[in-house]
Amino acid sequence: MAKQQKNQIDNLYNFSNNKYSKIQEKEEKKKIKERQKRIKQRKDEQKNQFDIDTETVIGMTNKNNQKKKEETQKRMTKKQANILRKKKKIKRIVKFITLILLIAGGITFALVSPIFNIKEIQVINNKQIATETIISLSQLQEGQNIFRFNRNKVEKEIKTNPYVEIAEIKRKFPNKIEISIKERQKNYNVEFLNGYAYINNQGYILEISEQKLDLPVIKGIETEQEQIVAGNRLNTHDLGKIEVVIQIMNICRNYELEKKVSSIDITDKNNYIIYMEEEKKTIYIGDGNNLNNKMLYVPAVIKENEGKEGNIYIDNIIDTVNKFQARFREKV
Repeated sequence: MAKQQKNQIDNLYNFSNNKYSKIQEKEEKKKIKERQKRIKQRKDEQKNQFDIDTETVIGMTNKNNQKKKEETQKRMTKKQANILRKKKKIKRIVKFITLILLIAGGITFALVSPIFNIKEIQVINNKQIATETIISLSQLQEGQNIFRFNRNKVEKEIKTNPYVEIAEIKRKFPNKIEISIKERQKNYNVEFLNGYAYINNQGYILEISEQKLDLPVIKGIETEQEQIVAGNRLNTHDLGKIEVVIQIMNICRNYELEKKVSSIDITDKNNYIIYMEEEKKTIYIGDGNNLNNKMLYVPAVIKENEGKEGNIYIDNIIDTVNKFQARFREKV
């Protein structure tokens, strides 16, 4: 009886132990499943934070790509970077040398090729100076290379002619030269020894001649005779007086009297004198002030005394209540 009870107790104990073990095993499996489930949830959350196609983190630059670049830069040694810089420098030098060679080759070709030899020299806008004279002054020749001359030097040589105010050289490729001229105009005769010097409005002496042109004669210049040379200019005192002469002639032009002016005496800057040979009248103007008002009454005085020889005085006009008076004195 005792043995039988002992066996029953052992069986009951074993049964209890087995049952407890199964319960523990179930609990362990349950914990393992819950742990796996949490791990899976984390993975799913991480997966949802990435765009797999572009591998870009939402709102951020792809850290993987950035890391790759950093790793690549780290792998590139300092020696490799120097080699790369040297290669770039060599390429730039080669390009520069190639460009220089191309330019040098082009210049050499232009200087030796017969294509660029001058076949025609054209002179335009010249009326007083002969075309042959200008070409001779330029020292340009047909058959000469179009590039083998200094343009500024040629223009300077042409301007040694007093009549030339401006000379402009143009290369018309491939083989033509155009010389454009602006000439000075003769405006006055200047009494000089037994002849005349032709000058323009700027006081340039253009030519010396024994012949008097159909232009007003300027008398009483101060410029030294040895300075009266073609290409020179009147001295400063005479240039100042020429400015007054120009004003006088412009006013005479307004009254259609410029063709009647035979000469202007500028000896005394305080007393300019006009002589009109056709009208047989001498006009005493005084200084260069108030010229418009002074000359205003000259046409009327000339008309009133037509055919009479005498002098017109407008050098000391009397202003009586803004009424100017000019005086005429007939020659007896």
